[in-house]
Amino acid sequence: MSAKTDMLEGKWYNANFDAELLEERTFVKDLCLELDQTKLSEMEKRRELLKKILPNVEVDKVEILSPFIVDYGYNISIGEGSFLNHNIYLMDCAEIHLGKKCFVGPNCGFYTAIHPLEFERRNAGLELARPIFVGDNVWFGGNVIVLPGVKIGDDAVIGAGSVVTKDIPNDVVAFGNPCKVMKELAHH
Repeated sequence: MSAKTDMLEGKWYNANFDAELLEERTFVKDLCLELDQTKLSEMEKRRELLKKILPNVEVDKVEILSPFIVDYGYNISIGEGSFLNHNIYLMDCAEIHLGKKCFVGPNCGFYTAIHPLEFERRNAGLELARPIFVGDNVWFGGNVIVLPGVKIGDDAVIGAGSVVTKDIPNDVVAFGNPCKVMKELAHH
């Protein structure tokens, strides 16, 4: 088995020293840097770069501002009508799914990697990845961090500065560190 196969299957894998994964991360991070150095007015060039960075996303149906960075790109799905503000990092060692019409404020990070607590295993480059799933119509304020394995339900609002460590249900306002449900939302 390869480290990439182990990564995609949710097993412990060598993230730091595996040649294939290093090559894939270097390739896509170079594309992200090129995107970040491309003017917003150069829409066609940006669109072509985003298609290479995010092969499973209909990039014509989302808006992504720079700077923007991913680890692999192919583990990301973003629904139609979603907006990702400046300085978003999607650490997609496992799947990151953002539903339709999600609004992601500036400086947000979605982190799928888990490192061993034992420093010997951590120093050996081992990690584990857990997917992040976000429903439709979710709004993230600025500076939100979403940790591995978290699921966020439809129509939720995550307040600025939150660290989301556990699942968040549909139709709530949640915020804090750790992020907690503070209010249920009623639909009109």
